Amino acid sequence: MSERANNVLFLCTGNSARSIMAESIMNRLGKGRFHGYSAGSHPNGRVNPVALSLLKQLDFPVDGLRSKSWDEFAAPTAPHFDFVITVCDNAAGEVCPVWPGHPMTAHWGIPDPAAVEGSGVEKMTAFRQAFRAMETRIKLFLSLPLASLDQLRLKERLDAIGKTPASDSNAQ
Repeated sequence: MSERANNVLFLCTGNSARSIMAESIMNRLGKGRFHGYSAGSHPNGRVNPVALSLLKQLDFPVDGLRSKSWDEFAAPTAPHFDFVITVCDNAAGEVCPVWPGHPMTAHWGIPDPAAVEGSGVEKMTAFRQAFRAMETRIKLFLSLPLASLDQLRLKERLDAIGKTPASDSNAQ
């Protein structure tokens, strides 16, 4: 008997870096049990090239990644979401669309690597830090015993994951 995959939507204002990386990480690490999506409240229309470069270097999927509006996922034909996670402070403070099915929500704020100015090395370092933080949080999320947690305990665990610092052991 196969269970339906859990759908997770990662939201950020511009949908060009953090939420895009989260989508890719979830799709690889979720191994069919979880499907990641990303969107933005005000998408800038393109995926940040440093984010794409890093994902490719680390052998994470990049096919189909694109900057898109969260309105796309509020449509009647959109996937049903089990979880909606904001990854930037701006998106967390905005009024989101009403998601059918009342998905579990959480905020996992991560500094915007696309806002870092400096050399190419400094920019890549910022993207690696954001990636590492997101990967750590997604791994923690994927390790949760979802079937044995009630809604309140699950919400507490999701919120606690959002406060978890990045591990230094990944994305070197």
